[in-house]
Amino acid sequence: MARSLSTPGAVDELIDRLQSLSPDTPRRWGTMTTHEMLCHVADSFRGVFGERPISKIRSTAISRHLTRLLALHVPLPWPKGIPTVPEIDPKRAGTRPAVFEADRHETIALLNRFAGPDAQPHEHFAPGAMSRSDWQIWACRRLDHHLRQFDV
Repeated sequence: MARSLSTPGAVDELIDRLQSLSPDTPRRWGTMTTHEMLCHVADSFRGVFGERPISKIRSTAISRHLTRLLALHVPLPWPKGIPTVPEIDPKRAGTRPAVFEADRHETIALLNRFAGPDAQPHEHFAPGAMSRSDWQIWACRRLDHHLRQFDV
């Protein structure tokens, strides 16, 4: 079974890794700074909570199913450098970095809220509707992907 936020210790591990970031942590790939990545991840959570509008990607039922299968259940790292939608890109229409510690605190608060039993995510802009189990895997894999981007 894939690692998820419901895996014992997973949320604490992700928070520890988020806490180990600094504004000048070098990236291994991509163009985002650590601060931009925090805003990007926070915007992703806000989007799936329905608190930030995110445009849907045109897709079919088959492509949404394949996206879910590949992103959540194939045990390979996510590809590097895939462009994101403008609404969660801090260099375009996403949240701009403000104060590093405040933005990190907000990202951790959103992670904890998402991992909580009352979290009710909306549809994802790419794979569409997902089960709670799939959402927990998605969040864990997404954060791991971006934390590996900064070698933490």
